[in-house]
Amino acid sequence: MTRIGLLSDTHGTLLPFVKKALEETDEIWHAGDIGGVNILNELRQLKPIRAVYGNIDDPLLRRECPEYLFFEIESLRVLMMHIGGYPGKYTPLARKLINELQPKLFISGHSHILKVMPDPINNLLHLNPGACGKQGMHTRYTLLRFLLEDGKVSQMEIIEKNRKGS
Repeated sequence: MTRIGLLSDTHGTLLPFVKKALEETDEIWHAGDIGGVNILNELRQLKPIRAVYGNIDDPLLRRECPEYLFFEIESLRVLMMHIGGYPGKYTPLARKLINELQPKLFISGHSHILKVMPDPINNLLHLNPGACGKQGMHTRYTLLRFLLEDGKVSQMEIIEKNRKGS
């Protein structure tokens, strides 16, 4: 059993409520647009981290993180990338990797829109944690927490905070 904290689009800011939410996890997964190696290092100090780079991430961060990650954890095949789209609207690279690797959990960021969507055609669950950084037009900061066990995702939680006054 592994408790995951999933975030994206921090854009160089790690807000206190995000750090607090990640305390109750075993691993942190970041779906790109981290915003600097300093944020990656700050997250590394909290928990073990798996991260991909996003379109705003500089060459230094791109040396630390790959464009996409494919791994298995708790008997679940996971594919994570920053710009991947969503069911019915995958990017060409995401579609190619999904067809080749057959993940059961596909994670992307980039849109700043939180989505939890089944994809019955590819037999997977798609997650986009939204955005928890200050850059962008989103009105709420969002991230996800969930449990992985025996190849299943459960106990999905949306952690959110209004941007106003933060």
